[in-house]
Amino acid sequence: MKPNPIFWRDPRMPHVELRQVEDGRQVCYAPHSHTQWSIGAITGGRSTYCYRSDRYQVAAGDLVLMNPEWVHNCNPIEDQPWAYFMMYVDADWLTDLRYRAGLLPSLQWRDIETPIVSAPGWYRRYCHMAHCLLDDDRDLLEKQTEVVEFLSDLMHELTSQPVPSRPQAPETLKSLAAYLDEHVAEDISLEMLCDHSGYSAGHLVRAFKQHYGLTPHAYLVNRRIQLGRRALREGAPIVEAALDAGFADQAHFQRTFKRLMAATPKQYRVASAKQQIDTAGGK
Repeated sequence: MKPNPIFWRDPRMPHVELRQVEDGRQVCYAPHSHTQWSIGAITGGRSTYCYRSDRYQVAAGDLVLMNPEWVHNCNPIEDQPWAYFMMYVDADWLTDLRYRAGLLPSLQWRDIETPIVSAPGWYRRYCHMAHCLLDDDRDLLEKQTEVVEFLSDLMHELTSQPVPSRPQAPETLKSLAAYLDEHVAEDISLEMLCDHSGYSAGHLVRAFKQHYGLTPHAYLVNRRIQLGRRALREGAPIVEAALDAGFADQAHFQRTFKRLMAATPKQYRVASAKQQIDTAGGK
């Protein structure tokens, strides 16, 4: 078993990223969310999958699906072994794919309500695609084709399933979330958020967590990690990524990154450096 996660990225396919963990007994995530749509495959053992307010037991052969901005975490069960792939897909790219396939009425993201797919055929196809992406000897066209074919077919499959209605956040809370997004690297106080929203402190924290699954502070920290993650993916030094994302220092960024991403910034950044060499012809 390999103790460290493997991250695959290719600048020629910026809309997709893959993570592989072969021994996840020590891989623990705090509740978090991503800007991308995500789909993972449990390749060994069992784990607990928390998705918004729901909790599932998943095992080898299951696929887990995560919408952008939906809070989740997936963790080992009492030190039992588990292994997995996780693929992150740019939401705008996937929206375009679904729209061009006639599965969306407009170029606007629509959540996919299915949290788990337990079907051997889909699991085998996912793993085949993942191994293709990790194989340095496969052509770019083959990798692109594998991703598009798998996701196109899966989107058609999931479109036939019912979509329950969910309550939307009030406009005041949407405006507050947008404010946090725009000022992600700044020092923000609860008083500032109360002034912006008109809510009392207690009501603001409760209402925000009810609709977004995180307190305003946890939401801001999650956004900062996603900002730092993007900078690392683009090759920025760790200290630069930390400061630009609003962290006081590199050590704080590293601790928080590991808590939400279950990997260190250095582990995450290594894939970027390696693949830049490979795709530039240094392989």
